[in-house]
Amino acid sequence: MSNQNTDTVPTPEGVLVSYETLLARSTRMLACVRQKDWDGLVDEQSRYVLEVDRLSRIERDLSFNVEEQERKAALLERILEQDLEVRRCLMARRDELDQLLGTSRRRQDLHRTYQSHSAQVVDGRARFHRDPLLKGTP
Repeated sequence: MSNQNTDTVPTPEGVLVSYETLLARSTRMLACVRQKDWDGLVDEQSRYVLEVDRLSRIERDLSFNVEEQERKAALLERILEQDLEVRRCLMARRDELDQLLGTSRRRQDLHRTYQSHSAQVVDGRARFHRDPLLKGTP
């Protein structure tokens, strides 16, 4: 998180530094998802959410000049672009996991089906056994 103390009066510059911190965290989240580091992603995402919450509280009553607004907008745009890519990667991962689960379920169903049929052994000896006393019958 940023070095800004929540006990001090927030300034536009301090808020912008917090947005830069948020962008850095977003960049790390994107790196985690690209590397399939799911634990790292969860850790970064938890901190990201805390930072967003903190930012929303400290920024409420601040006003920004035009230059600060432009800087904030540029930071937000980059954060949102990265968030979109993280979401795309996560959706692809979700689809991959859905496929794996479907395959696993089909295997379990097949296993159960063949397991239950293998337990039902039919004795066919009586059907093919000829009684020598009964002539003319198979």
